[in-house]
Amino acid sequence: MKEVKIKLSSVQDAKDFVNLAGKCDFDIDLYNRHMMIDAKSLIGVLSVDLKNVLTVKFDGEDAGFEAFLEAHKAVAESAA
Repeated sequence: MKEVKIKLSSVQDAKDFVNLAGKCDFDIDLYNRHMMIDAKSLIGVLSVDLKNVLTVKFDGEDAGFEAFLEAHKAVAESAA
């Protein structure tokens, strides 16, 4: 299980995240404190406070999705 902390700084980031997650053939969970959300659900992702650092957990590999996570990881680390 891979775990990455990210920060989605805009609604567009959230849409891009869900779009990339939806292309993956494995489950992806998004955690906002104690709440777990299906990362492939736009409504679910938009229901979280985008000011918070979020934790993404997944089992699988997808270069595009992981590149997105990496690009947003540095932002999360500097904000935490």
